[in-house]
Amino acid sequence: MYGKRNDQIVRDFSQGYLSDAEVFEYGAAQERLFREMFLPRLDSHIVPGLREFLEQHRHVPMAVASNAEPENIHFVLQASGLAPFFRAVIDGHQVSRPKPAPDVFLKAAEALGIPPAECIVLEDSYTGVQAGLAAGMKVVGLLTTHPELPGATLSIPDFRAPQLRAFLSATMSNGK
Repeated sequence: MYGKRNDQIVRDFSQGYLSDAEVFEYGAAQERLFREMFLPRLDSHIVPGLREFLEQHRHVPMAVASNAEPENIHFVLQASGLAPFFRAVIDGHQVSRPKPAPDVFLKAAEALGIPPAECIVLEDSYTGVQAGLAAGMKVVGLLTTHPELPGATLSIPDFRAPQLRAFLSATMSNGK
């Protein structure tokens, strides 16, 4: 299920027995429950060092590119206070092909006005790493969900990792 859009997940579980309207409603009901249950735990799920990282790089154009449901993306960004750091928010419903296709990352780069080769993806899923690489971007794997993310240019445990600072410094000094 991880890294897929809700409509894909519900269709996989229902094996084609539900109408499009039923698929949508089952997915929407599950997401409403997620938001209700997750709100009290939201702060404990923020990756360590993220807020400081975003503050330190506030001058760098950043976007969210996610397969998550649009309402959940908005919920997390607003409830956590992270929304102001991102100039664009792209979800898997805004493109014809969600991750592992590169479309969400390419649309995010376009929204920021930055060539894909000059973008860095921070990703915690297998499909996200695949999508970032397919978009021609450098991919930093966040090992918050999986012990390894094959293909990632760099893998880090969280945003406090000194390797991340060194990687960004070297990448940005090369004009990228």
